[in-house]
Amino acid sequence: MYAKELSGKLSESLSPDSNMLFEHKNEELFTLNRSDTQQPLSSYALFAFELDGAEWPSVEHYYQAMKFEDEAHREKIRQAKTAEEAAKLGKSRKPKRRKDWKKTSTVVMTRGTYIKCRTHRDIAEQLLETGELRIAELSGYDYFWGSGRDMRGKNNFGKVLMGVRDKLRSEREQSA
Repeated sequence: MYAKELSGKLSESLSPDSNMLFEHKNEELFTLNRSDTQQPLSSYALFAFELDGAEWPSVEHYYQAMKFEDEAHREKIRQAKTAEEAAKLGKSRKPKRRKDWKKTSTVVMTRGTYIKCRTHRDIAEQLLETGELRIAELSGYDYFWGSGRDMRGKNNFGKVLMGVRDKLRSEREQSA
């Protein structure tokens, strides 16, 4: 078995023969796409949480808004009806992005994801149920957040989820 996609349940296997470029070709993976609105662990899924004095409809809303110092633009992104709309507004070059954005973007995604999991215990449980599986974001074109089409991307969203999973597990063990 090459990879398993968990979206509430285990499903499809990928053949290692068809994915010869994959670095971890014999490793079981928990895979997802962060823009899948139906996958509760994705950043686009609409599971509201409160952070930094506001209620955010999704992690993606929070992430995109934090790119900017301009409060009016942040609020416009926060009010977007969908995560897709928030992402589109976040790609705007006006107003200017924060100067430290490249250094802080992963921290912002981690904070939003962690608080979402703390707010929605069922999502935290779904993440914890992945056990020790490596988590891979399967965007074919995103080599920063995802694994890219050849699994050679940085997979930063997968790393964020694994880091949040470790923190949730540690907190559970400390409270037991």
